[in-house]
Amino acid sequence: MRIEGIVSSGLGRAHIFMSQHHYQEQFKAIIGRSAWPGTLNVSVEGDSLISYQKLRVSAGLDEGVPSTIISHRIKGFDRDGVSFGGATAFLGQIICNEGEHDCAILIPDLTRHEDVVEVIAGIFLRESCSLEDGDSVSIVLQ
Repeated sequence: MRIEGIVSSGLGRAHIFMSQHHYQEQFKAIIGRSAWPGTLNVSVEGDSLISYQKLRVSAGLDEGVPSTIISHRIKGFDRDGVSFGGATAFLGQIICNEGEHDCAILIPDLTRHEDVVEVIAGIFLRESCSLEDGDSVSIVLQ
């Protein structure tokens, strides 16, 4: 599956969740290393939106035809009276200005994004790929 989209700014809050030890341990098991404490937001439309919606069905967020891409479960947890929800990850590679990098599409159980893909990786993708808002990227899922 190939998802193409445009890099966009998020709310800047992903680091609050991404930096949690409980999540990072699970990311290590799934992507082979700790994840950068943030996400790269990629706006999608057309065929890429249709593909992303299938991933959302596989993640249990929407009804419809699920994707055939293998999903990996990220378990939620409670800490100091605060609940941190689970998520579903799909492994792939992001193709950008500076080459290809291993990554995963992360779909939190609680998200407002319906047409924005959140990408995680073991590196700071904006810097490593020299990305700015408005740049095009492709994500190829395995």
